[in-house]
Amino acid sequence: MFDIGFAELLVIAVITLVVMGPERLPQTLRTLALWLGRIRQQYRKIRQEFEDEIGIDDVRKQLYNENVLRDLADTKKEIEKSLNTPDAANKEPPDSRNE
Repeated sequence: MFDIGFAELLVIAVITLVVMGPERLPQTLRTLALWLGRIRQQYRKIRQEFEDEIGIDDVRKQLYNENVLRDLADTKKEIEKSLNTPDAANKEPPDSRNE
């Protein structure tokens, strides 16, 4: 999401230490972590409510069932194709004892 490397984080940490001072920095970090946790929690709640509202579980089940049915149809076609091929009926399985 953000392309921030270690060097950028180190510069931000040094600037924050200089601006905030070593006395207020721990409390500021705790407060920041608390607010980030609350934001994440609210995001999860909103996302869950949205998914419940649109019925995302039903959509996922329907897509899964459609994929299964499509795979079964493809397998059926492959089996029918291999059974209808004249070469498949005339071929004998290789004898492993002669090798």
